[in-house]
Amino acid sequence: MNTKPFGKTGLYFPSIIFGSSALGNLFQTYSKAEKKAILKEAFSKTSPYTVFDTAGKYGAGLALEVLGEFLAEEGIPQDKVIITNKLGWTRIPLTTPEPLFEPNIWKGIKHDAVQKISYNGILECFEKDNLLLKGYVPQLISLHDPDEFLAKAKTDKERDGLWKELLGAISAMKELKEAGKVKGIGVGAKDWKIIKEIYNQVPLDYVMVANSHSLIHHPPELMDFLEVLRKDEVGLIIAAVFQSGFLTGEDFFDYKKLDITDPEDQRKIQWRNSFFEVCERHDVAPFHACIQFSLAVPGVTSIALSVNKPELVEKNIMASETPLPQEFWKELKDKSLISDFPYL
Repeated sequence: MNTKPFGKTGLYFPSIIFGSSALGNLFQTYSKAEKKAILKEAFSKTSPYTVFDTAGKYGAGLALEVLGEFLAEEGIPQDKVIITNKLGWTRIPLTTPEPLFEPNIWKGIKHDAVQKISYNGILECFEKDNLLLKGYVPQLISLHDPDEFLAKAKTDKERDGLWKELLGAISAMKELKEAGKVKGIGVGAKDWKIIKEIYNQVPLDYVMVANSHSLIHHPPELMDFLEVLRKDEVGLIIAAVFQSGFLTGEDFFDYKKLDITDPEDQRKIQWRNSFFEVCERHDVAPFHACIQFSLAVPGVTSIALSVNKPELVEKNIMASETPLPQEFWKELKDKSLISDFPYL
C-alpha cells in the first residue's frame, strides 16, 4: 500500500485512513461483532500502515471504547497502529431517554457527551479518551468542532471569551506534544474558514477539513487555503467526501436529512441526478469519483472514510489507487458539475 509523509510529523499515511463514526453507531446501531469485523478487515488490508481517526464525540466515547477493546483483544502493538483523536468532547452520564448532545444522530448509546474546549477540558478529554482506548495513546490529537464552539457566541464579546478558551485548549495540546506524549497537533472542523482563522494565529502540524471539500462543493478560496497548507508542509486530511452519503445516494447531506420541499435541497438533488447520469455513461461508481476527486488536490495526504461494512474497506482502497479516465472529468466540467478545479 502506498504511503506518503504526513506533514512534518515523522509519520507516514496511506491514501485512505479509517473514520470511526460507525463504531459509535452513527445513524444506526451496529453490533459489536459487525464493528470488529470491520476493524479486522481494515488491519488485514492495510497493516502495517493502519490509521484510525476517532473522537470522544463519536457515540459519546463508544467508538473509542470499541477500538480500544479490539486493539487490546488482538494484541496489536502500539507502534503497529496510528490513531488520530479529535479532542473537545467527553462522556457524561445519560440522564434522559436519548442523548442531548446531537439528537437523532447517535443510536443505541448509553452515555451523553459534553463539549469541553478549554485548557483543562482538553487535558481531561485526553486522559479520559486514553482510558477508553484501553491505554493506547494517539500519536496525533486535534481540536474537534471549534466552529461549533465559537458559533455559540451571541455577541462579539462572548466570541472573544470563547476564542480565549479555544487558544487555551490549543496550548494544552502543545504542552502534550512538548512533553512527548503525542507527535503532532491539529484542528478538525466542518467550517474551513475557522481552521484558517486558527492557523493564522497558531502553528499546526495537520488539519482535517470535513464537509467543505467534495465534488459538489469546492470553493476557490478553500483551494487557495489548501495550497498555503501544502507549501507550509502541514499534513492535510479531507473528510466527509460523500457529504454524509448524499453523493452516493443517501438521504442525508452534512448530517441533515434532505427536505424535498426545500429549494436548496432540490438543487442539490438535481445536481446529483446529473452527476449520476455522467457516472453511468462512463461506468464509474460515484464513490470512486468522490475519492479520486479529493485525492487530486496537491498536498492532500489522505482522505478519512468511515466504513460500516467490511467489504467497503477493499473497495475504498482500490478506488484510491485507481485513476479515472480524463473523458469522465471533462464531461463533468463541460456540464459545469465541477468548476474552478484545475487538478483533473
